Amino acid sequence: MESMDQNHDTDINEDHSLNLSLTLGTPPSSRLFPSYPNPNSCPKPQSIPQPYPWATTRRATLHTLHHILSLNLTTITDTFRCRRCDSVKPVMYNILEKYNEVINYIINNRDMMFNRAAPEWLSPRLPDCHMCGGAGSMRPVIAVKKRHINWLFLLLGQTLGCCNLDQLKYFCKHSKNHRTGSKSHVLYLTYLGLCNQLDPSFPCF
Repeated sequence: MESMDQNHDTDINEDHSLNLSLTLGTPPSSRLFPSYPNPNSCPKPQSIPQPYPWATTRRATLHTLHHILSLNLTTITDTFRCRRCDSVKPVMYNILEKYNEVINYIINNRDMMFNRAAPEWLSPRLPDCHMCGGAGSMRPVIAVKKRHINWLFLLLGQTLGCCNLDQLKYFCKHSKNHRTGSKSHVLYLTYLGLCNQLDPSFPCF
């Protein structure tokens, strides 16, 4: 009788083990799910199609002012858009005149900046809308793709402050500048970095 009970218990244990095996199943092999490379981890090419005649094929890099003027480029034009009525207007700058304005401003105010952007750079004075009359509502149109940003136009108009921090960090990254800190600090480095690209003798720090 005891032997029959033991055999019965053994059968129950075997059935229970079988049920567990059927329930749990075989763990999936990792080979069933092959890993694929992350496309974002691939290094970006060093060169890009030249976005503007005054820009090089390197990201966020301008030609020197001497080279730009040698191409008979004396003016630069881009677009402003109204934040209220969405109307657009082309704006043209004289390259040499506006560049000298920026350089003279830096020379006269740099000692008081303490590695921070001037208030006029952080909140640039913007023109009124020619259509709806909105005060200071016209802003430069900044390309969505960072490699297409018109850095020279923003520099000459002293409207780099209209860029967000991520866009300014992009410039500093590709110009090998320190890119941490407040927007005021990164904006300051962007102004000096662009001036140094246009005139390599200009101290960027």
